[in-house]
Amino acid sequence: MQATEWDHRLVVRADDKNLIGHAGVVLLRRVADRVGLTLALSAALPKGSGPSWRDRGVALVQLACAIVLGATNILEAEQLQGHWRRLFPPVSDSTLRRTLQAIDAPVVARIERARAVIRRAVWTLLALRPGGFPWISVCGRELTGWYVLDLDATIVTCTSRKEGAAGTFKGTFGHMPLGAWIANTRECVAMLLRPGNAPPNDVADHKAVLAAALRQLPLPLWSKLLVRIDGAAFSHDVLDHLQQLTTSRRRVRWVTGWAINTADEDAIALLPGSVWTAALRQDGEVHEIKGPDGQWLTYQVAELTGLRDLTGWPEGMRLIVRRVKPSRRDAKKLTAFEKRTGWRYQIVATNIPSHHGLSGVPASGQVWFVDALYRDHAEVEDRVKAIKRVGLGLLPSKSWQLNAAWILAATLATDLDAWTRLLLLHDEPDLAAAEPETIRMKLYHLPARLTAHARRRTLHLDRTWPWAEAFTTAWQRAIQLPALT
Repeated sequence: MQATEWDHRLVVRADDKNLIGHAGVVLLRRVADRVGLTLALSAALPKGSGPSWRDRGVALVQLACAIVLGATNILEAEQLQGHWRRLFPPVSDSTLRRTLQAIDAPVVARIERARAVIRRAVWTLLALRPGGFPWISVCGRELTGWYVLDLDATIVTCTSRKEGAAGTFKGTFGHMPLGAWIANTRECVAMLLRPGNAPPNDVADHKAVLAAALRQLPLPLWSKLLVRIDGAAFSHDVLDHLQQLTTSRRRVRWVTGWAINTADEDAIALLPGSVWTAALRQDGEVHEIKGPDGQWLTYQVAELTGLRDLTGWPEGMRLIVRRVKPSRRDAKKLTAFEKRTGWRYQIVATNIPSHHGLSGVPASGQVWFVDALYRDHAEVEDRVKAIKRVGLGLLPSKSWQLNAAWILAATLATDLDAWTRLLLLHDEPDLAAAEPETIRMKLYHLPARLTAHARRRTLHLDRTWPWAEAFTTAWQRAIQLPALT
């Protein structure tokens, strides 16, 4: 028999029942229910009466589950729910739309307060799991006790005249939301919808997102917070605001990008060659790159603080400069100073003191550590790409209010996905850190068959599926989670 005859006498019929598509939704929904998210959203959203009234909190949770599974608009969310209609009743697209339309400013405030309460409970569970709360590592050093907050903006393009859509600084058309992520847990704690022509370094927007993010963080007393922002934070107002976040009960350190000007180049020119030291990768090894002639070139860093007049900038601020031999791609972007010296420069601003650095992290005040700490901020780009695959890649409505509510649902979906991975898959690193498409293929989109016997329902998975054991283990952990109300 030839390979092309695999379909010989093959018949396809749509006549079976009790089949469940995208069975991984049971993990997401179970986590939402056990940590108290469903009940909290039900209390925050408006209530109605009548036999046909659907709980808006349940509707929002199922919308978040559908977004995790790949829904990009309300209609797709309704269609996806048809795959698990035998597990729990689906919510129609009209009900989902009315749920989003009900999310006005007062409702948003109630939802955000509920999220903060649930997040505190989830973080308590994370601290109790094997391995404890996840702390990030930089240059082989674990930042134990430090909560890391990353801010970044992204462009969401569109092809129609939606409210707030405008030309962006990159020549595209759409919106430019600004978000905040917890690097430790990969949760998206704040997302501000902005017009496409919003300035990347808008001070008011950064303050608003920082305030919203801080309200979400269940930080203990005497907590230690590290804030990382790219060059969009290069302004007196933003850096002054970051400096003022430190209180008697909270220590805040920050590291941001810095736009180089002629004064910076004059200061760099005064640096002797002996002060330059090798930059390090995230694993602690020397950061090298192969040049166009085949030779290995080392990235170098140096302290610029004492040579640059920082009058008017936050007290205790430091400048760390980094240099590398430019590539062909950088040739057109080089300044006259960079062409003359043969190096391309980048500067990082921080308030991390040089003498003791980050509390509890050895050598964290050194220039090579601060440089690596800032470059680790690039991981937020992965978080941005992930949320654009989990709801933010397309704003589904012409209405600004509805799109803002959709973004809130997308952040709920991101949190729900992160909690499922952290609480149920902590010993499965390939799944816990998988891209959205990967975990959907391996776990969330797994088909199953539902049977009922002796008042018990059973979800049957293909035993030969490579991740079937991981799925069943995750389900056992999900049902063992303490019910938080």
